[in-house]
Amino acid sequence: MDDNAVAIVTGANSGIGRAVAVHLATKGFRVFGTVRQRASANKLLALAEGAHISIELVEMDVANDESVSRAIGEVLDQTGRIDVLVNNAGIGTNGVVEETPPSRFLEVMNVNLCGAVRCTQAVLPSMRARATGCIVNVTSVVGRFGAMAQAPYVASKWALEGASEELALEVAPFGIRVAIIEPGVTKSAIFAKNVDVPNSSGAYGAQYRRMLQMYATGIPNATDPFEVAEVIHHAIATDQPKLRYTMSWGGDGLVNGRASLSDQDWVAMGAALDDADYYRRFEAAFGLAIAPP
Repeated sequence: MDDNAVAIVTGANSGIGRAVAVHLATKGFRVFGTVRQRASANKLLALAEGAHISIELVEMDVANDESVSRAIGEVLDQTGRIDVLVNNAGIGTNGVVEETPPSRFLEVMNVNLCGAVRCTQAVLPSMRARATGCIVNVTSVVGRFGAMAQAPYVASKWALEGASEELALEVAPFGIRVAIIEPGVTKSAIFAKNVDVPNSSGAYGAQYRRMLQMYATGIPNATDPFEVAEVIHHAIATDQPKLRYTMSWGGDGLVNGRASLSDQDWVAMGAALDDADYYRRFEAAFGLAIAPP
């Protein structure tokens, strides 16, 4: 990327998005950080000031067609180019399949999947015209396996994984690169907002309990989002790109552990009736000791 490279980072007001916006700006990118409301970006602007860099804010709601079209259009009008799009904006939610209304699935899909699609569609024509560009989609390790009691979130991240892989094939002839970023547990406000355990039927107490216990272990060990930002910058700048990058607490262990398990063994782990047995199996499979002390 040259010195005039322009990057758009969605969901730049917190967590990974904020770190990516700041980190790319320190690397010389002209960064436009999208936020739903400018008032929510005070910490982002303070970090930018402390790093002696500039980040330009753009109000955008990735869940709204008109908002995305307007915001991306504003950036193109100002710069004439978009070199990098980091689709980071997303929401989390808990819920087992039986108890989660289809409307909730659609709400999460509209942000986590369709939001990335909207932004991608808005930047691709100009990237194709210039025969260059990089689209970075932030998914999750749970886009690679079924993390129980998070059904809408898991479904949305699996969907984004599939769309991203297809996109990579489709745009390769135009000189456009796609990178899939799969963080494990990373310091982010998303966890504080995602503590609901609906369990309306009362039948899924063990599933919610085990899911929360994994995060209770992971959150104190959560990876600094600037480490994810460094990986994203590498994915953009390297001359030996990969399609997928896994990082953060639990990342490699979860993805590689699931890949090494047969489907039958994976389902059998979920069938464990005793929590202690489940935690033993989990540690054996993934190398992560999540049992409560």
